[in-house]
Amino acid sequence: MAVTLYVGNLPWGMTEDGLAEVFRPLGSVLAVRIITDRSSGRSRGFGFVELDGIGLEEAISKMSGVEVSGRRLTVGPGHPKPARY
Repeated sequence: MAVTLYVGNLPWGMTEDGLAEVFRPLGSVLAVRIITDRSSGRSRGFGFVELDGIGLEEAISKMSGVEVSGRRLTVGPGHPKPARY
């Protein structure tokens, strides 16, 4: 079963491919999305990773605090985006 993780405190130069590489040792990376500012297109410093082959709690415990390019990742459960009306 696939799990979705919130990943915060991303390095500003992180790409979606780079983020996928960070999480690839945990299991199959199904999707990666780095959230960007609508007007500037720059990263907002967080994103979401969808993984298969690992449980939610195990993925969070293995990746929380991992240092990437001098920044410690904040990892938690990814919640679905609420509908906008």
